[in-house]
Amino acid sequence: MTTGGFDWLKGSQALPGRLRGGVVAIGNFDGMHRGHQAVLERALQEARALGIPALVLTFEPHPRSVFRPDIALPRITPAPVRARLTRLLGFDAIVEREFTRDFAGLSANDFIDEVLVRQLGVGHVVTGFDFHFGRNRQGNPGFLMEAAAGRGFGVTRVEAFSDEGGDVVSSSRIRSLLAAGDVPEANGLLGYRFTVESEVIHGKKLGRTLGFPTANMVLPEDAVLRHGIYAVRLRRANGDLHDGVASFGRRPTVDTDGEPLLETYVFDFEGDLYGEVCDVSFFAYQRGEEKFDGLDALLDQMNRDKEEARALLAGVRPLSELDVRLAF
Repeated sequence: MTTGGFDWLKGSQALPGRLRGGVVAIGNFDGMHRGHQAVLERALQEARALGIPALVLTFEPHPRSVFRPDIALPRITPAPVRARLTRLLGFDAIVEREFTRDFAGLSANDFIDEVLVRQLGVGHVVTGFDFHFGRNRQGNPGFLMEAAAGRGFGVTRVEAFSDEGGDVVSSSRIRSLLAAGDVPEANGLLGYRFTVESEVIHGKKLGRTLGFPTANMVLPEDAVLRHGIYAVRLRRANGDLHDGVASFGRRPTVDTDGEPLLETYVFDFEGDLYGEVCDVSFFAYQRGEEKFDGLDALLDQMNRDKEEARALLAGVRPLSELDVRLAF
């Protein structure tokens, strides 16, 4: 898939000739958090200095899902969001290799020769300090540096990135924070507002009858987000940005057996979003899900939620240039 000069290559898709010989950042990059961005920014710097393309090589599904399918791994950045963030950061392409047990069985040397040299024709590789590859994780950045010397490309290893408190930024920390509803802290580690992407679908239209029509989205089954009410911004497919308030959960007052839905009431908007793929960026967690004693009580609380979300969003400031591109 090519969008505005950015290529999203999946599975066995061949790399276009114009992208061969580039700088390649390698990793799973679930979260695209500040630690990941340290690796990605270094790759961009190398590519600019050398005047060659900048690419990301990643893997889908997440390797842990292949080796431990019995343990759910909530994704912070599913593949479409990861690809979008890669484009917004300024990369020329993301190469998404299918991760299977056969692929995992490649030796470290075969991974280098088959994937990096033959398929990508890498000019330079950038990895994090903890990157492992090849059968039984036999390859690491040191192994890669030694192997690269005889194969005509360079390697840069980026050390662990710590937050202002001295703790290493990790996807597991961010998952725990989002599951607890601590959106500001999670956003601080991400360096941008946590964002989901999905198609707007038809619902039961109860919100419309209450004066709160919502854009309804189904998130992945293992979505890493506490059920509750959030101050959000919704970006349409055409780029238009709108403040709003969103509920994520099972709607206990009106639909106790329903699947979890993200329902976003978009402020000052009239129109039809059905069928559009939109982004929703999360700024603050306002409260948990509650079961109210009837629709009047629910409506009163929804009005309070709306005003609180307006107030919260009125004073927000970008966390980074990436945050500007995503949610401002």
